Amino acid sequence: MDIEAFFENMPFADLLDIEITTVDNGYAEGHIEMREELSWNEDQIMAHGGVTFTLADTVGGAALVSLVDQPVPTIDMRIDYLEAGTGDLRAEADVVRHGGDVGVVSVDVYAEDGTQVADARGVYKTG
Repeated sequence: MDIEAFFENMPFADLLDIEITTVDNGYAEGHIEMREELSWNEDQIMAHGGVTFTLADTVGGAALVSLVDQPVPTIDMRIDYLEAGTGDLRAEADVVRHGGDVGVVSVDVYAEDGTQVADARGVYKTG
């Protein structure tokens, strides 16, 4: 499975311009360039929580896809927002558990200045 092509052709990720930049053996990185229409604040560009969540979910899925070589639907995702996401966002994901039926992935999301803006844990269907 061509992981980069799969995520490049995902309509919602494409709509937000999420780019998967690294995928390797249970690890993935991705980013999104912030723009006005992704902000929750009209006075300053700050990522809407849904944008941060979608980035975490997409990059988390990519990390697991690198191990199972098939699409992995999200079963559940929990996210803690730690700071406002200003500037471009970057996510890093590590597979915590790769099971026959489900996989668990830990995802950290960072702002452009390196500040961690979110901490997420996703559960995905693997079988």
